[in-house]
Amino acid sequence: MATFETTAPAPADRERLLALGAGLVTVTLWASAFVGIRSASQHLSPGALALGRLTIASIALGSIVLWKREPLPSRRDVGAIALVGLFWFGLYNIALNAAERRVDAGTASMLVNVGPIILAVLAGFVLQEGFPRRLFTGCGIALAGVVVIGTATSDQGVSASWGALLCLAAAAFYAFGVVMQKPVLARASPLMVTWLACTFGAVVCLPFAFTLGQQLPDAPASTIGWMVYLAIAPMAVGFLTWGYALARTTAGRMGSMTYLVPPIAIFLGWLLLGEAPPGLALVGGAICLAGVIVAQRRPTSAAAPRRG
Repeated sequence: MATFETTAPAPADRERLLALGAGLVTVTLWASAFVGIRSASQHLSPGALALGRLTIASIALGSIVLWKREPLPSRRDVGAIALVGLFWFGLYNIALNAAERRVDAGTASMLVNVGPIILAVLAGFVLQEGFPRRLFTGCGIALAGVVVIGTATSDQGVSASWGALLCLAAAAFYAFGVVMQKPVLARASPLMVTWLACTFGAVVCLPFAFTLGQQLPDAPASTIGWMVYLAIAPMAVGFLTWGYALARTTAGRMGSMTYLVPPIAIFLGWLLLGEAPPGLALVGGAICLAGVIVAQRRPTSAAAPRRG
């Protein structure tokens, strides 16, 4: 009688698939943030919006930390987590919120997506991840796709303005934050790291507390709803899934996945705001997807012998 055996995926392959799934959740939630920021920033200033998001996210994550009784990280990791909170959660959000008031979404996404290239270079030097040709080729292809999207959706093009400089600053803040976060995730849980970084980011934004207190009572319910959504979904959940994925792959490979944010953001803008994307933007999205596929693929190697 013939028998059929099913081969379960190897633990390493399973971890890679889970990391890929978590990364896709992250980029989808982060893409939705562009829609939310665009709406909420009409009534809340950049610093006030950042403080509101970070405070709500910190409270939500903190309650989960208390419920799960997560262990605190070691003292040597607290400083690195504080830097993640300063650069990525604090300064990045303020810079991006301010930039989107000065440049259109297409140009902003194009400029901010210089970040993965900066990240791949920093990870090569600081984290000693090397400089894989496939990763940089994929990043280059994806960056070209982002340029196509930016060209298709930009009304004024890239100009030497404060908005463009703020986008580039946000890209640098993001890259530095990821490089600081990666080693810590080997010793502390993504939940603890995300909560502490979010809390440190909220502390950085405390100078905007008076402004938030002034603007919040006059903000419509839709703006408050977007602020809560931005805090819970893209920030709390998105950063948790990012931390889970980053702990299981390289920083350079995770950075390449963020090139999916612009095409997803354009699709969500069409779906939620009725903004039909130009045909050229769809071409750019396809190029982004091709670049991410190239960057995520592992080089083929000879199959390892099985143990009998």
